Amino acid sequence: MVHSPIRRPARMALVALLAAAVTALPAPSSATAGQPGWRNLAAAPAPDANPLEGFIPYAGAYTTFPHSMEWFYLPVNAVMTGPHRFDWRALEEQLDAIAARGHQAAFRFYLDYPGKPSGVPQFLLDQGLLTRPYDDFGNNGQSVSPDYDDPNLTAALDRFIAALGRRYDGDPRIGFVQLGLLGFWGEWHTWPHNGDPGTENWFASPAEQLRVLDAYDRAFDRTRLMVRYPGADNKAHDLGYHDDSFAYSTLPGPGWHFMDLMRQAGTTDKWRTNTVAGELRPELQGCLFNVPMDCPGDGDKDFDTSVAQTHATWLLNHYAFSPGYTGAAYDQALKGARSLGYELRVTAVRTERRRGSLGVAVRISNDGVAPFSYDWPVQLAAVGRDGRIARTWTTSWKLTGVMPGEPAELTATLPLGLRKGEYTLVLRAANPLPNGMPLRFANAGQDTTVPGWLTLGRIRAS
Repeated sequence: MVHSPIRRPARMALVALLAAAVTALPAPSSATAGQPGWRNLAAAPAPDANPLEGFIPYAGAYTTFPHSMEWFYLPVNAVMTGPHRFDWRALEEQLDAIAARGHQAAFRFYLDYPGKPSGVPQFLLDQGLLTRPYDDFGNNGQSVSPDYDDPNLTAALDRFIAALGRRYDGDPRIGFVQLGLLGFWGEWHTWPHNGDPGTENWFASPAEQLRVLDAYDRAFDRTRLMVRYPGADNKAHDLGYHDDSFAYSTLPGPGWHFMDLMRQAGTTDKWRTNTVAGELRPELQGCLFNVPMDCPGDGDKDFDTSVAQTHATWLLNHYAFSPGYTGAAYDQALKGARSLGYELRVTAVRTERRRGSLGVAVRISNDGVAPFSYDWPVQLAAVGRDGRIARTWTTSWKLTGVMPGEPAELTATLPLGLRKGEYTLVLRAANPLPNGMPLRFANAGQDTTVPGWLTLGRIRAS
């Protein structure tokens, strides 16, 4: 709750003289039944794209499908140039280019990406790091799988993660950081070299996995983190998950699918506090939304149930952007993208005149499958007849607490300071990226008074 900065009783008389009195004016919508003072706000369809949710492409300028984020990978050796040296230009160039398009980034660093040159820093190779060549996944010897338990590598990853967090935790250009680093593509596995009969296990030991989890958890407090697989070792860490075989091996059954692992780890409710996302399985991207769906072969191939069970917020689906969907497939894909994440709507508002202040309460519902991922500043503002914002108040409201199917009531007391006249009260969650996409509510009053703001009603200062 936001209070007036003037608190002492001796000043109250002065406040009463200087502060403008505010009275709520009648709104065109009807009063909520049995709730005096509450006014309903008309609903409207949610926008096709909202911040930090939906389908996203690999980084680039695309106009073929609505989106708010872009994805990229980077090799560790692109920025870690020595045991204690970092050159962040490669990461800065990606973040700046994406931010210039009004989008936030999601990304992952890797040491080993099949088919690409190794991401292992040269100084580690010079120190004698053991690496293994392989031909799986079309690699043909380009990349190598390092010994993830080598002491020099484990120490280097500690320093890399700490440096990344110091520089980028809370950066408004970044939506999500996936832990990466370990395994093929940074996806935390080295299958088929995983210790099955007849194979060596190339993957990091449980101790090294835990070390990386702990290092990321220490380094990042504000930016959302994700790891590939749910597990008992990461249940207590402040991070979410990314299912990179979405709608193919998502639904429970064989014991190793994503939701099988979620249940085994006891993390099926973790979506309430940490974001779940991933990648729509590449083989399904071009066929899953055809009418009728005509994906061949195995796999879940049940997009709606996968969304409902994972509570996924966003998915990498580059096909939507290149080559892109057309006709009925586009409509189905757009429906699928809009089913991800949150859908916030203000159902009712109440304003109350108080001595030297204005009490404001809103009721918010979430018709999506997940909460909003960040507590962006929720602001109220008074807009004059000239269309300009006369005053803005930042509340303590937290949208991350507005859960699907659990409407929330938020209240604030606003200190005054408005000239005499009529004003329109508006609301927004301020995107920290200066030119970022506004979060838009599923209300008819969205953007009607000021772009990016939801109109709540009129007030009068006198």
